[in-house]
Amino acid sequence: MSDDAYQIDIPPSFFAVYTDARRRLSEPLPVVRARYEICEDLANHLVGHAQLQHHTEVPVESEILRRIHAGLRAPEAGVSPAEAAWIIERLAELLDWPFPALDGDTTEAPPRP
Repeated sequence: MSDDAYQIDIPPSFFAVYTDARRRLSEPLPVVRARYEICEDLANHLVGHAQLQHHTEVPVESEILRRIHAGLRAPEAGVSPAEAAWIIERLAELLDWPFPALDGDTTEAPPRP
């Protein structure tokens, strides 16, 4: 698909997942587009699961996000560690929940504008 025909805007936060230290994409653009669509779909799909967990089993939002992140970090999840973190960030955004510290990081992420 040509650049002109591609209708989905990929946010800079996702491009950062695939950008190297020299600010160049580490994968071809069609791969990044495909991975973005998968990750965005997964984040949207997880909204209902997270809400159900929040209302039935785990009342703490950050704990729900950490548990989902742990599941996404499993090899069979099919996403990279950077994609897993991005999915959780996007999920928190969709739910309007604070983004939690992940993987032993003890600092909370700064609030989104």
